[in-house]
Amino acid sequence: MKQMLLNLIPSPIEAITQWWQRDEANSYDKLFLVLLVLVLGVGIIMVTSASVPVAERLYGNPMHFTIRHLVYLVIGIAAAYVVLNVPVSWWHNTNILLLMLALVLLIAVLLVGRNVNGSTRWLALGPINIQAAEPAKLFFFVYLSSYLVRKHEEVRENIKGFIKPLIIMFILAVLLLMQPDLGTVIVMFATSVVLLFLAGAKLWQFFCLIFTGLAAIGVLILYSEYRWRRVTSFLDPWADPFGSGYQLTQSLMAFGRGSWFGQGLGNSVQKLEYLPEAHTDFIFAVIAEETGLIGVFVVLSLLFLLVSRALWIGNKALFKGMSFHGFLAYALAIWIGFQTCVNVGVASGVLPTKGLTLPFVSSGGSSLIIMLVAAALLLRIDFEVRLKGRHAISGGPHA
Repeated sequence: MKQMLLNLIPSPIEAITQWWQRDEANSYDKLFLVLLVLVLGVGIIMVTSASVPVAERLYGNPMHFTIRHLVYLVIGIAAAYVVLNVPVSWWHNTNILLLMLALVLLIAVLLVGRNVNGSTRWLALGPINIQAAEPAKLFFFVYLSSYLVRKHEEVRENIKGFIKPLIIMFILAVLLLMQPDLGTVIVMFATSVVLLFLAGAKLWQFFCLIFTGLAAIGVLILYSEYRWRRVTSFLDPWADPFGSGYQLTQSLMAFGRGSWFGQGLGNSVQKLEYLPEAHTDFIFAVIAEETGLIGVFVVLSLLFLLVSRALWIGNKALFKGMSFHGFLAYALAIWIGFQTCVNVGVASGVLPTKGLTLPFVSSGGSSLIIMLVAAALLLRIDFEVRLKGRHAISGGPHA
């Protein structure tokens, strides 16, 4: 009898195989979903490992940041579920309203925002702090994708069509720099440049935009003392290892201690409050110290495959003539990929120190929620592309 019951219950491998082989036309992208779950799992483990010392000191509870991360993860999954059930056409039709909302959020944070470490970036809603820049990025990319569909020929043939979205980005950039938040501006600029190039902007316009942007960033660095200190400490962090170069030198020591196979989970020394922001902006250094080069390779591979799959979704959408779906998927993929490169570059000393989270991994409420919304939007785009442009089914299928 026991054997008969066991035969009726499929093994985990059989269950996974059956799920994977379900009708592709009526499900979400399984590979993207699996990669996303794996990266989120890495995030939970590493946030827990990296945050224990600082959580114990600040709150008397070593699991404080883990619990907080899980709460935001649940909120993000709930928001993602809502997005999965909203047709992509809704984002296309409301892009101007979303852009206005982004402007309102960025203005509100300057007027009534909460100041932390000299930066005014957060709106306090009771116990929850919202970083206005995170939804602003998403809403701007929705607007830009919609604009490139509505004004595609104008962008390719007319300088005015090329300039208009850049004016909007300039306004958002000014508001962000008043916080100040140069990192978000750089992410928005880089994503916009690549998206305009993919939309068919002329090559000379593309290069002019790059040179202008780099010149503007250079000016912002030269005329800001703290940004200039970050650049000089990046060039030679050991010149002032206990001052401007402190964060980077501690991060580099974490990489050095990691070697090939790491010190083992939970055995990082740098997270013992030597490395500031170990569970947020510099979580990759803790990953390197505890899991070594092998762990770094695995995490980067997962993120690379995730971004590659998102680009594949965008390419498939454009191939089927679904321009808004394609441009938006490209924008989200470039955003996730570029932010990953910046975070890893900063932690490893390849780029000057900049406060950007590692997507889906770092502790950070607003960033995690918005990244999950972006991931859900990519899954929804893929679902509608599978339906070949037919009207999206309200509610959507369950993978």
